Amino acid sequence: MIAPARIQYLKERIARSNDQQAYRELYLAFYPPLLHFAHGFIKSKQSAEEIVSDVFITIWEKRNRLEHVSNLKLYLYTATRNTAINYITRHNKVMITDLSELPVEIHSLQYDPERMMITAEMKKMIQLAVNSLPARCKLIFKLVKEDELKYREVAELLKVSIKTVETQMSIALKRIGEAIRFDPQKTLPTGKR
Repeated sequence: MIAPARIQYLKERIARSNDQQAYRELYLAFYPPLLHFAHGFIKSKQSAEEIVSDVFITIWEKRNRLEHVSNLKLYLYTATRNTAINYITRHNKVMITDLSELPVEIHSLQYDPERMMITAEMKKMIQLAVNSLPARCKLIFKLVKEDELKYREVAELLKVSIKTVETQMSIALKRIGEAIRFDPQKTLPTGKR
């Protein structure tokens, strides 16, 4: 994911200089995670693509207002959520009241190979544990771990308390830990001493 300082720089270049290269970089950095996020709401890939494209078109059209946006990353996720909910309401005539009822799929978790050695079997166990989480818990886990949003940002995006995010993350991490039963003696190769 793109660094916060870089996001700020791109935002300023887009807002102040109508910089199309900065806009393109922002688009390329955020399109994949926002598409995945929108696809969690809308099961049609084509509709999810349309939603994210609409968000970016609006960003460009209202670029002179970007300087008033304090957290562009959260703004993009919130705009995607709102556009997806509007799409659902318009096309399905269904009002979404609780985001935790939406199905969520975790596509990729990023692992730092220098900090942790994870075998293919362990990755599979983690993925199974994540997929077995309750809907709200899985959504919060995905937003924090995969999309790299802060707890405060997730709370604001989902309109829940920070304590709820903390509790759900605690539940997720506990269940994942129980599922993989991580034992460093068995998992990490040992060298001769």
